[in-house]
Amino acid sequence: MEHFFFKFILSLALVSSTLNNPVSATTPCNFPAIFNFGDSNSDTGGLSAAFGQAPPPNGESFFRGPAGRYSDGRLVIDFIAESLGLPYLSAYLDSVGSNFTHGANFATAASTIRPQNITLQQGGFSPFSLNVQFYQYNDFHHRSQIFRKQGVFDRLLPKDNDFSRALYTFDIGQNDLTAGFFRNMTTDEVKADIPDILDKFKTIIKYIYHQGGRSFWIHNTGPVGCLAYVMDRLLITAAQVDSVGCASPFNEVAQFFNGRLKEAVVQLRKDLPLAAITYVDVYSVKYSLISEAKKNGFKDPFRACCGHGGKYNYNKNIGCGGKITVNGTQILVGKSCQKPSVVINWDGVHYTQAANKWVFDRIVEGSFSDPPIPLRMACHRQHEAPN
Repeated sequence: MEHFFFKFILSLALVSSTLNNPVSATTPCNFPAIFNFGDSNSDTGGLSAAFGQAPPPNGESFFRGPAGRYSDGRLVIDFIAESLGLPYLSAYLDSVGSNFTHGANFATAASTIRPQNITLQQGGFSPFSLNVQFYQYNDFHHRSQIFRKQGVFDRLLPKDNDFSRALYTFDIGQNDLTAGFFRNMTTDEVKADIPDILDKFKTIIKYIYHQGGRSFWIHNTGPVGCLAYVMDRLLITAAQVDSVGCASPFNEVAQFFNGRLKEAVVQLRKDLPLAAITYVDVYSVKYSLISEAKKNGFKDPFRACCGHGGKYNYNKNIGCGGKITVNGTQILVGKSCQKPSVVINWDGVHYTQAANKWVFDRIVEGSFSDPPIPLRMACHRQHEAPN
């Protein structure tokens, strides 16, 4: 009798848990494809295809050589693909060895949401801003189906209904902030630009929605004030450095951006009633990683692994993979980076594979998401009833 009573109570608890958390009662989404938009945080070869391959030692920890990524190995988007049982995304701009059956990556390093209207050589920012990435997606969406119907490359292109069932991922906005900082704008001036930047972001989400996109996984921007390329290039006073060692004014702007981005997501949910939109707080995860680096198994969180010179082993003029001459001998910048698995910052700008994996492991189950939904359930809207 006691055994029966225990089983009855346990059953009630399980039913109650299911009712309180509808997501737990739904089935995994089984995304057939991923379409990604962003900057270097998720670029798997776009900028390399357009302007030349990211040189060694980029890619060496996992791909054993350059693989279009500005890291020693995989990025968060790679771990997202792995977790969903999908291959790594081919860059849309890369015509060599690409397979788009399970999606495409439109991200390019140095991209912004809002066009910068200057060349890469002039300003250091990619011409492939978010609106251009959408134009590429739009063209890919339509032309891929034309070629599939002709029986040409049908094994290398997604099916028509994969576009509505796919996961649309976004990690972009950081460069919009740094573009302002590097033009000597005040933090208030950068903040004043953010509403316009996010209006453009919302427009792109709506365009994709009207083409059938329904599942959106949106990362906020990270703590830019903790990156060597920001702290090294901008004048930072002691009063502006927080207890962790990051530049507070720039992180405050990032947090302001993230607050407005979250408001934009809330509005998008109202405007796009069939969309499942997940907002992911990668800022908190990355700041936690940096602020407790030693506890998390990492060394100095600010020092670049693949670099040389200066306080942070970073030089804006000769970056990772460049060549320098020491005592008459030409040396590859980054050759001395022997153990990136215990380093957070790869090249002063980007994260190592180990840091990317650490971040992914903390966001995949939804602990830092709004709604708190796991990646595999990101096609389900918060208000959906259980199956």
